Amino acid sequence: MRLEKITLREIGMPLVTFFETSFGRTAARRILLAEVRGEGACGWGECVASENPFYSEETTETARHIIRDFIAPRLLGRDIRGADEIHSLLDHIRWHNMAKSAIETAAWDLEARLHGRPLWRYIGGKFEEIPCGVSIGIQDSVEDLLERIQTELDAGYQRIKVKIKPGWDIEVLARVRQRFPGIRLMADANSAYTPADAARLKELDRFHLMMIEQPLAWFDIVDHARLQARLDTPICLDESIRNLRLAEQAMELGACRIINIKMGRVGGIGEARRIHDAARARGIPVWCGGMLESGIGRAHNIALSTLDNFVLPGDVSASKRYWKRDVVVPPAEVTPQGAIRVSERPGIGCDIDLDYIESITVRKEELE
Repeated sequence: MRLEKITLREIGMPLVTFFETSFGRTAARRILLAEVRGEGACGWGECVASENPFYSEETTETARHIIRDFIAPRLLGRDIRGADEIHSLLDHIRWHNMAKSAIETAAWDLEARLHGRPLWRYIGGKFEEIPCGVSIGIQDSVEDLLERIQTELDAGYQRIKVKIKPGWDIEVLARVRQRFPGIRLMADANSAYTPADAARLKELDRFHLMMIEQPLAWFDIVDHARLQARLDTPICLDESIRNLRLAEQAMELGACRIINIKMGRVGGIGEARRIHDAARARGIPVWCGGMLESGIGRAHNIALSTLDNFVLPGDVSASKRYWKRDVVVPPAEVTPQGAIRVSERPGIGCDIDLDYIESITVRKEELE
């Protein structure tokens, strides 16, 4: 397979409602889309880097720079065996996994289209329907949070994740459990705590959470292992798992009992599959996290979530929760039972609304 052209489009999309974590509040997204052409076809990927370097060191701006000046020159015009080779071809570029993933996932879409197969089947997916959960950000009040949870439950979602931070944790979760005693509930801290907060985090055991996600530092594994030994609640690692070896080390040390796999964070579908397989071999369940993606990134998440160790509901919810209009047709939709049925169409399984994308593009760059 030969990659002949990469087109980068930065689009601006306002969220339906703000999304707040311990990092801050987001009301709109700057999203970098990657279109890769080769062999008479095209594939699409999405860079999930944020506008700021809070979740990771990457941003929309740094990703554009890395793709233009380092990734594209390494790949364009080169014959490669397939999309899975891209990870090793870019291994000399340290980190910048979200930039790498934007191009690698587009190449997977291209390759699946060239073979006339849906991407999820092409990468070895098994599930024809995936269970869906939702992530609810920090709200202006607990009453607002309870109302949001009820809305999502009424829509059929099978798991609720709430964002927490010091001062918005124990009392909030107590109110949630009082109102919704039987729901599948998890909490995501986005590294808002330190080892000194271990006693406070231990108090969360009484809420019978599915997991607490990334309570400690984004770069840490060792302190998470010490904390997991004190907690009954399973720890799920997110930001700490940036490649296969870090995932293996976390599992070997007992730093987590669950792993959140985000293909952008680990560099693409190939590395995500390798982490999935390693976790499955150790009996560690995985699920797919979200990064406020457009429909293109969401379609890739849906494909990834069909692999057989994605046994927990992921943050792969309906497009309408985030966007008044998405960039793909049809947009992702969730059944009344809280699941997404995967498409049998080639590639990511949906059409690209190119006219709409062009209308909201604020910057475009073609690399050949």
